[in-house]
Parts: sequence; structure tokens; C-alpha cells
Amino acid sequence: MHRVPPGDYAGTSPHWLREPVDVDALVPVLWSSTARKDDDGVLHVGGLAIPDLVADVNTPAYVLDEDDFRSRARAFRDGFAGYDVYYAGKAFLCTAVARWVAEEGLCLDVCSDGELTVALRAGTDPARIGYHGNNKTAMELRRAVDAGVGRIIVDSFHEIERVADVARQLGVRQSVMVRVTAGVEAHTHEFIATAHEDQKFGFSISSGDAFEAASRVVAHDSLELRGLHSHIGSQIFDTSGWEVAARRVLALHARIGAELGTVLPELDLGGGFGIAYTTQDDPADPALLAEQITKIVTGECAALGLDVPHLSIEPGRAIVGPAMCTVYTVGTVKQVALDGGATRTYVSVDGGMSDNIRPALYDADYSCTLASRASSTEPVLARVVGKHCESGDIVVKDEFLPGDIAPGDLVAVPGTGAYGRSMASNYNHALRPPVVAVKDGAARVVVRRETVDDLLATDIG
Repeated sequence: MHRVPPGDYAGTSPHWLREPVDVDALVPVLWSSTARKDDDGVLHVGGLAIPDLVADVNTPAYVLDEDDFRSRARAFRDGFAGYDVYYAGKAFLCTAVARWVAEEGLCLDVCSDGELTVALRAGTDPARIGYHGNNKTAMELRRAVDAGVGRIIVDSFHEIERVADVARQLGVRQSVMVRVTAGVEAHTHEFIATAHEDQKFGFSISSGDAFEAASRVVAHDSLELRGLHSHIGSQIFDTSGWEVAARRVLALHARIGAELGTVLPELDLGGGFGIAYTTQDDPADPALLAEQITKIVTGECAALGLDVPHLSIEPGRAIVGPAMCTVYTVGTVKQVALDGGATRTYVSVDGGMSDNIRPALYDADYSCTLASRASSTEPVLARVVGKHCESGDIVVKDEFLPGDIAPGDLVAVPGTGAYGRSMASNYNHALRPPVVAVKDGAARVVVRRETVDDLLATDIG
């Protein structure tokens, strides 16, 4: 392929993207801990060469680094010592992952009957499961209560009555937490900032609904109010939002104790810990986050004259996100002229928005690398796009790739563990890729690739 000489990329690429000195080099913070390139430029993950893996499972494929997942789970478990750490299954959940979570000593959050089914299939202790969701049906609640889930996070007045009725019918006292909105807007995309008032989750503190929800829970003999739950958003890199939220949530915590005579033993601070998708992101170490968040909570409790409740957090993306990459095969390459004499190289791959909707949904940024060989050519500004019938079908919006990128090359995108497979679809009747766990040079398919038979199984003609 003839390479168009690079031009001036000012104004055509984001301010944080810099032309690399070595286009073959990996940026470690973006990748799982075992990812490396050999002298031939071949990407290895979990001790396995990506081209060898692709020869067995084809592309697209999600590659899950088991050691990396487990080490990140342990980092949160150990960093937040004394907390309950709930892995947020919505990020990515399968039977194998649920088992890893339990084996590393974490609890598990689910938010649907399907996720609960996977958790129970994996042998997860129901008492270590939390159940989320803003519209749980009576059927879902009955199954959850009957299974003995440790806590249900209630999200509406209707749900309080539903849980109370189900628990009464089953003759149990169900532990619940009240999800509150603290009026804190995390610095993130509107659709993933969840603590401001104008959204579907939780009970507003400022309107009085949160206190009223707690009052109604306390009034039911079949319910036990364990505490309050606050989640301020996702992809958060500093603790300032938690500081404001903790102040407001703990003030409500104190009011419930004073006016309802109910001392709440727990407080859940939610999740939302950010990861590095590109070089513009700078995630914090879990131990440092724990130190800062604990200091915030203990300080507020001291100011209010409260005993510090038992704390819990809910990391999902921060554990599985960097532990997974997605591998594609390049199909076509074309150059497009930009203003100022620059060009952009469009690299089309054999997946797209069906295996990662986040760029289209959130305008999310990702990075990528040539995974199958080394290159000595100069880097070019590239956009990796999918094969779907949408102009917004973008995999990586802006990245520098080798100028000789060509059909048949393998491209790997790091940081796809969170919400890639979870949000995957059959758009254009695409078949969802497999999830392949790698460890110590061996690969194991933990979620198989869909087949045409799978696709047609629900199409009854």
C-alpha cells in the first residue's frame, strides 16, 4: 500500500494525542499486566501470541487476561481492607468471572435475573450478592428474595412495597439499602453521570424523597434497612465528587438515626472508578483511593458525631476493563484528505459497534496497536472503523498506526473489558465474538462465539 506522507495534524486530532516515537510500543497503563510485544512486534497476552490465538478462534475476539483480572480484584480487596468490595457484574459477567470474583474474596453486584442466574450457576454465595436496578419486577424480586440475596438496593416507592410484599409472602425479613441521589454530578458523560437530580436512579435527598423512602422501609416488619447507597457516576479520577456526596449522604444517615430511631450499620459509596482508555486518562491506585475516601467518610462522621458505618464499594470497570482487549482483522484501508493538507487513514476491521457500542453511545475514546508484526514505517493518523451500516460505527476515533497498515493485519484495542461484550448486539445480524481467557500461555474459551444457529434459534419464521 502506498503511504501518503504525514501532514500537519493540528486541528484534525485531539489535543492529547501525540505522534509516537515508536509506533510499535505499548503504553503500559492501557494494557493488562501481561501484555507485551516481542522483537517481531507480535502482541502477547497471558503468555500467548495473539496471532496463534487468532488461528484457533478467529476474529473478532475478546481476550481476557485472567491473571490481570485477579490481580486488580485483589488490589481493590486489599486496598479497601475492611470494606465489602462488590464486583459490578454489569461491566462483564460470565460463569468463569463470577467464580474468579468469589475466589478472590469479593462480593458480587447483579442487576437482572439473567445476571443473578449466572452468579448462582457459578456457585456464588447468595448472601454476598447485591441486587440493583430501577425497575425490578415482582418475579425478579421473588427469585432474589427466595435465593437469599444479601441485599436489595431499592430504587422507588413502588419497589419498597413490592419487596415488602414478597418478603412477607416468603416469611423472611429482607435486607435492603435505599439508593439516594446526592445532587453531585461527576465530571463525565451525561449518560453515565448518575448522581444529579434529573435522571432515573434513586431517591433525591434534597426533595425529601430519600428520607421518606427510609421511613417507609422502617415501617415494614418484613424489611431491614441496612443503610444508604450512593453512586455518583462512572469513569471518575478524583475523590472530590465523593467528598460532596458523602457529606450529604451522611447528613441523611444522621437524620434517619435521630428522627426514626434507626441506626444504619452500612453505607455503600458505589463505584465509578476510572481506567485509562487513552494517554489522557490517569487512574489512581486503589489503595490511594481507599485512603482518600476513608478519610472523607471518617471526617464527616466525626463532624456529625456518628460511628463510622461498615463501608462498601462497587468497582466493575476498574477490574475488568484493562484486563481485556479486543482483536480484529483489518479488511480495507483508505486515505481521506483533511483540511490543511493532512490525511486520515481509515482502517476497516471485521467488527465494530456490535462488539463495542461505547464510541457511538458515549463518544468514548480508545487506543489500539498493530498486533501481528512490527513496522518500520512512519506513523499515520488513523481512524479504526467497523463494518456496520452506520457512519458512527467507529472503533477507535483517533490513533497513530504504522503507515503500511494493510488488509490481513491484526489490530488490538485495549480496555474493552467493561461493557464491550455486555452491551454487544446482533446489529446487522452480526454474531457476537467469543471471550477467550488466557493464562500462562494457554487459552480457554469462557464464552463461545455465536453461530448462525444461535442467530436463527429465536426466529421462528
